[in-house]
Amino acid sequence: MALGDRPSLSRLFHTLQNFFRWLSRNRAIRMTTEGTRFLLLTLAVGIAAVNTGNNLFYLLLAMMLSLIVLSGLLSEQCVRRLEFHRHIPEYLFANEPANVTLWIANRKSRIPSVSLRLLDVVAGQDLDRGVHLSHLAPRSSTLISYSLLVRQRGRYRFDGVRAVTPFPFGLFHKKAFYPFEAGIIVCPEIIPLPNLRLHELNITGQNQALVRRGPGSSLYNLREFRPGDDSRAIHWMTTARTSKLMLKETEAEDQRGVTLAVSTVAPVEQDGVFERALSITASLADLLLKSGYHVRLLLGDQQEVLASGPEQFLQLLSPLALCQRHPETASPSIREAMAQALAESHEGLTILISPWTDPAQPTTFPAVDHVISPQSYEDLFDGVGSGLPA
Repeated sequence: MALGDRPSLSRLFHTLQNFFRWLSRNRAIRMTTEGTRFLLLTLAVGIAAVNTGNNLFYLLLAMMLSLIVLSGLLSEQCVRRLEFHRHIPEYLFANEPANVTLWIANRKSRIPSVSLRLLDVVAGQDLDRGVHLSHLAPRSSTLISYSLLVRQRGRYRFDGVRAVTPFPFGLFHKKAFYPFEAGIIVCPEIIPLPNLRLHELNITGQNQALVRRGPGSSLYNLREFRPGDDSRAIHWMTTARTSKLMLKETEAEDQRGVTLAVSTVAPVEQDGVFERALSITASLADLLLKSGYHVRLLLGDQQEVLASGPEQFLQLLSPLALCQRHPETASPSIREAMAQALAESHEGLTILISPWTDPAQPTTFPAVDHVISPQSYEDLFDGVGSGLPA
């Protein structure tokens, strides 16, 4: 062999190596029960043909082997040259089903894809959503919707889709993996909350109202008119006096404010209770925003998040979905950071949601009006239904 041929052989070797690596990652085959029986029968026919020398057995063996080869070729044609796109909702809630749409296209020009079962691949695991496709014509596409239920909050990432077919004879399950990553944030579970028994929540919120701009009748501010402003809000008396177009801004009528402070410290064995505390926080935030409260969310030593109105609920969901539990050793530093944040801008009512009973909390957070824990939060509620007292 000439020395000049070695680079070519090396490239060929690497090409074959990459091909087999791709084949092992994106293609798989599993034998069915019928396939196992067929292979055993084929082996028996082969043994009989060798022992007897009967030409009929040889013909039967050749036919059975050709069926195995034909099964592999046809099943490969079914699962190749497919294209997928997944349409996911903007956000999900834990333990709440949501609809996901999968777009499938067959890019083959002549051969249809038949008897496909589509599996979601999440963290390397195949998850069967019950998605089946009996026939997809060549150069055509279709939409399939299915229900997605996620049990845990946090980031949920799809690795891709695995197409499986038993076509044509059901001897093997040919699997083809199509990688396309997609991610979504799963928010804490929203649990139903009964009517609040704490009538002072409503009263305190009104007494400690936050003055802010919004729809109302009281005057909040006067400023110069800017392009795009509503001309009906022009304050004509001030305009005549200053010779400038002046706009009247009103003060929001409902200006109650609530701070939801969540302690992120809990032992390892309290992980389930910690998840319950985040669900209570998300449910309270949803309830308060729908009731007209201005909500301030404080998660441990993280940066605070503000929201006003149901349309801003999503601003609170993302930090809650990605919140991490901290061990007991981090308790002093987190308590100090939370106490400083609450002392710097303490406006309105403050509710502390604590997943773990810490004896130092009552003295560390003197400005807290109410403390809710997953073990005893039912004490703060009474009756059935949902909503705040009018």
